[in-house]
Amino acid sequence: MSHSQTHDVIVIGAGFAGLYSVHKLRDQMGLDVTAFEAASGVGGTWFWNRYPGARCDIESIHYSYSFSEELQQEWNWSERYAGQPEILDYLNHVADRFDLRRNIQFNTRVTSMVWDEENSFWRVGTDDGKTTTARYVISGAGNLSVPKKPDFPGVQDFQGDVYVTGNWPQEPVDFTGKRVGVIGTGSSGIQAITEIAKQAGHLTVFQRTPNFATPIGNGPIDPELYAEQKARYAELRKEARNHVQGVPLESPLPSAIEVSEEKRKEVYDKRYTQGGFRMFLSTFADIYHNKASNDTAADYIRGRIKERVKDPAVAELLSPTDHPYAAKRPAFENGYFEAFNRDNVELVDVKSNPIERVTTTGLNTTTDEYEFDVLVLATGFDAMTGPLMAMGIVGKNGERLQDKWADGPETYLGITVNGFPNLFLITGPQSPSVLYNMPLAIEDHVDFATAAIAHLNEHDLAIIEADAEAEKAWVEHANEKAAESLLPEANSWFMGSNIPGKPRRCLVYVGGAPTYRAICDEVVAAGYRGFELSPALELAQA
Repeated sequence: MSHSQTHDVIVIGAGFAGLYSVHKLRDQMGLDVTAFEAASGVGGTWFWNRYPGARCDIESIHYSYSFSEELQQEWNWSERYAGQPEILDYLNHVADRFDLRRNIQFNTRVTSMVWDEENSFWRVGTDDGKTTTARYVISGAGNLSVPKKPDFPGVQDFQGDVYVTGNWPQEPVDFTGKRVGVIGTGSSGIQAITEIAKQAGHLTVFQRTPNFATPIGNGPIDPELYAEQKARYAELRKEARNHVQGVPLESPLPSAIEVSEEKRKEVYDKRYTQGGFRMFLSTFADIYHNKASNDTAADYIRGRIKERVKDPAVAELLSPTDHPYAAKRPAFENGYFEAFNRDNVELVDVKSNPIERVTTTGLNTTTDEYEFDVLVLATGFDAMTGPLMAMGIVGKNGERLQDKWADGPETYLGITVNGFPNLFLITGPQSPSVLYNMPLAIEDHVDFATAAIAHLNEHDLAIIEADAEAEKAWVEHANEKAAESLLPEANSWFMGSNIPGKPRRCLVYVGGAPTYRAICDEVVAAGYRGFELSPALELAQA
């Protein structure tokens, strides 16, 4: 391979976004595309997150590509909510079926991305010392792909094994009979704790903030129901795209505070038992925006936790009181609370008893010392912006993305950035992204980006850049929508609050995917309103 190669498009990542981008650009548009993937295989977040219990919280029938009817029909899921191994198998199947690997360079991490103004293309540097150029870059680097750096002093001194949920070894880890400490009780921690508790000799869970976790309702797929769903897959997908979550769930009642207490309990009982996002999205329409209504859901879930955990003091510690329900991404579980009824599981509240440091043999809090064989860090991600900040992106006039976003991300439609032409951020900050069904959100964004590239090619144009005023208006609109919700009332990765020093700004578009998609359609119909389209500099000067 030469020191410098030129392509039409560079794709970053080989997860859901990267694979679909390569297929769309190469097979449907006939463009010269290459993709860079830091991992040794495809899968994206499902390659790295191999921790025990890792599972999707969107039902399998919906958590999949919709672009190929043949693919939809030939693949068969085994569980209602697929586990990590099965999702990874699926993505490997997609890569093989569409022969995508030949356009992907694995074990290759992007270290720099600089806009060459004179030549109107991107120069992309990788950790193998090579430089590749392309007119366009599509970033499928992901929203939850950069684990938060451990901020506990002494982690490097621990002489046992240390595992990070977001970067788990490829080989299974055996916890049998071992003394295990898990730090963190977010979604990853909840899933891992449930499984590790079954193996460990003793498990100590260090919790700073409890989560509103509700049952996922997983189980084997019903063959008859599955056949019926596959027979009307096109209709299902249409329903999904018209639902705020990207899954055609049952409609909620208008308000939790406008029904009797008996009716409210009946609704919560039903949806809690059914599992998944139904507790959030199929109960009452106002629990996301009305604090009084939200309080009824929060009280209900706290009551269920107290029913399931035998020790009242432990149940109290596991019951969230400092944020509204679903102001953090709802967490789902399968026997999580019952894990704390086991004799080998201990819960430590690090809000009242903070971790001071990790030692060679365990860790110390302000009042106690603990010894472990294994330490598991389930401490979350530098979400949404972290993956982009890590790539050394430099736009026009030498402006670094880190500087542009010093006070928080600024995008147009969550997919483009003023000053950074021909760069598309798939499910980027200020798009619906993680508030939606990711495969469908990814397809929407890849389709938008590739349609824009096709439009430029058809009109002898080569540059598309978000207008500064359009970007400013979008940021204001996204912030207004966030302020109408209860999201800002929680310190979460939705708000960037989990990373020390990270600006506190809502990182997702709360207006709903159907509304968002309609706005994008209007932008395109109006000739890419809010974008500046132009020929390449060398073409313009010719």
